[in-house]
Amino acid sequence: MKKTVTTLADGRELIYYDAAEDTVRDAVDQRPLDPVSTSSEIRRDPLLGDAVAIASHRQARTYHPPADACPLCPTREGRHSEIPDGSYDVAVFENRFPSLAGDSGRCEVVCFTSDHDASFADLTEEQAALVLAAWTDRTAALAALDQVTQVFCFENRGAEIGVTLGHPHGQIYGYPFVTPRTGLMLRSAARHRAETGSNLFDDVVAREEKDGSRVVLATEHWIAFVPYAAHWPYEVHLYPRRRVPDLRELDEGARTEFPQVYLELLRRFDRIFGPGEPPTPYISAWHQAPFGVDGREDFALHLELFTIRRTSGKLKFLAGSESGMSVFINDVPPEAAAERLREVASQ
Repeated sequence: MKKTVTTLADGRELIYYDAAEDTVRDAVDQRPLDPVSTSSEIRRDPLLGDAVAIASHRQARTYHPPADACPLCPTREGRHSEIPDGSYDVAVFENRFPSLAGDSGRCEVVCFTSDHDASFADLTEEQAALVLAAWTDRTAALAALDQVTQVFCFENRGAEIGVTLGHPHGQIYGYPFVTPRTGLMLRSAARHRAETGSNLFDDVVAREEKDGSRVVLATEHWIAFVPYAAHWPYEVHLYPRRRVPDLRELDEGARTEFPQVYLELLRRFDRIFGPGEPPTPYISAWHQAPFGVDGREDFALHLELFTIRRTSGKLKFLAGSESGMSVFINDVPPEAAAERLREVASQ
């Protein structure tokens, strides 16, 4: 992998990740951009104890542009974009409309491919491996920033999720705090350690593998299963068999095998509802341990992949119980979801 770091016209950082070591990236951003101006602010909720990012400048962000005006496509034929070069393998840049900025953290955009009409599931294993390398490199870079406590790599896919740009891409957030969901996991892990003397994540994975009814696929280095108390209609958790706190510590075996496993999961998601159905909307989220906190070494890196579509043509809405009380109601039994995801395996 070759990494090339440059800057855009307004001073934001842009990083190219290329499979070929001899690739040259010297294109200059020709756009007359004003310096980025953000109003990101972190406010604490005194009742719940969590944090809310107030970012009013995001109201002006690009919203469903036509394909020939996509800001994530390469710069070609006189049409300038966020990527000055005429092609790229993987590109990462600072978000022009960040939810978090400055002392409040950092937001980046990860472009998985220059092909506007592709999806992550369309990537080759070599391309997916390059994305994993980029996620890992950005995790290391953001971990070195004083204002970042936790790194979150994720992909929102589909208009139903709220995606405003159709180009295949994801995001990376560098939070200046431990997120509420991770905080809950850390507290659960600490309680489990105190009560049993063992690791919570290890025990969860072992229980799922022993039961087997919710396992979707298992390989030498990874295991994927629908969790016992899944919140979403179709939800898969993917764990490396060797527990590590974040992407930086995956061993070579897990890195080599990941593209095959992950691409298979994504392709199965697109088959859940049968032929002729539109692509399945999903959120794919890496859970990594925060930095400098108690319990970090007990945390287990894992990826959570889920869709808000509950059946053909119908979405799972977060209504009264979910939004008002944070109590999820799942219409699809986890065992049935796992069985369906096994049925639609690639031939």
